Amino acid sequence: MAMRYRLFIDDIRDPIASDWVIARTSSDALSVLEAHGCPFEISFDHDLGGDDTAMIVAKKLVSMDLDAGGAFIPVDFVYSAHSANPVGKANIEGLLEAYLRQRRS
Repeated sequence: MAMRYRLFIDDIRDPIASDWVIARTSSDALSVLEAHGCPFEISFDHDLGGDDTAMIVAKKLVSMDLDAGGAFIPVDFVYSAHSANPVGKANIEGLLEAYLRQRRS
């Protein structure tokens, strides 16, 4: 059974509450997903320093859910994009919203 947790992906900022698992890079976030399963909540920053972005994590999340027949992402999953990059924020939200909408139908 995967643990129930919240994942905060950001290279600089810290979450407002202390109960978040923090990932500073996409690689860190992917390691957390592989070790602990999908969190019930993710807060995404897009730009993670250099060429690294959280879009890598969003795409992998969809891929892992497809590989699991829709059983990886919890039914009560919620996400937000707190990125200051409006295009990156829209890309993450667009990908996840389209996938989750399709999965629900």
